[in-house]
Amino acid sequence: MILTKITDTELLYLEQKRQEIDRLLDRYLPGEDVYPQTLHKAMRYSVLAGGKRIRPILTLTAYEVFGGSNPDLINPAVCSLEFVHTYSLIHDDLPCMDDDDLRRGLPTLHKKFDETTAVLAGDALHDLAFRLLAESNSARAVLELAKAIGTFGMLGGQMADVEAEGTDVTLEQIKFIHSHKTGALICAAVRIGAILAEVDEATLEKLSLYGEKIGLAFQIVDDILDVEGDKEKLGKNIGSDRKNQKATYPKVIGLNQSHQDVDRLIDEAVAISREFGLKDNRFITIAHFIGQRDK
Repeated sequence: MILTKITDTELLYLEQKRQEIDRLLDRYLPGEDVYPQTLHKAMRYSVLAGGKRIRPILTLTAYEVFGGSNPDLINPAVCSLEFVHTYSLIHDDLPCMDDDDLRRGLPTLHKKFDETTAVLAGDALHDLAFRLLAESNSARAVLELAKAIGTFGMLGGQMADVEAEGTDVTLEQIKFIHSHKTGALICAAVRIGAILAEVDEATLEKLSLYGEKIGLAFQIVDDILDVEGDKEKLGKNIGSDRKNQKATYPKVIGLNQSHQDVDRLIDEAVAISREFGLKDNRFITIAHFIGQRDK
């Protein structure tokens, strides 16, 4: 099917939320003049380099649409999702992993500083994320994040991704890698916002399914963009998946089928979103954006 084109109103919502989150990130990061300055400069360099902020937007959206209204509760949690995401990108770019030179149009952190600083900055963001989320006093929210990035989530998917390099993989293996390496944190972002808004279990289950759909779609789009994306828009080199012999959707099922799978997943996510009966359904907005993004 042809996805409904994202509207200017939807794009405005995402841009407003992105700007709001950027202000929060700046507020919760240590200042560059605070000792150890080099470490704090490195953290700020990577976090504030830009980005779509999809994960914190999902957390904030889930919290707000289900009646949450306490900024002192949600703001630290929102930042924790982006800090975890950024730490994973810093480590993913390292020479021992993907060995990338560009991220968001800028030199990767280990190129701007050095490998030691990059490792420590990633670790520091990981620590800061959990300290901030702990401020919610929700053990369940903390557990969600821990599960999403552990060996049964993002790190497990990353390990499977590394082990699959240069091998012939099946579609099921690709789905496992993508749903864990990328999808797990996206799904957790939705769930954490909903948990802090104290939604019922039936709603949380539907949100989990929605998160799984858009999480897998997000990574398939990444795979597609690495083949046919625009380097200037992406802010990073294209073709790195092929160079590193990565396991990707286009490699296994081709570009055309990859596009079709994204459309199907977004369509399914939108259908789930409609079940919430929301008048102003921002879950649909986010799903449309993920399906149609070009960077």
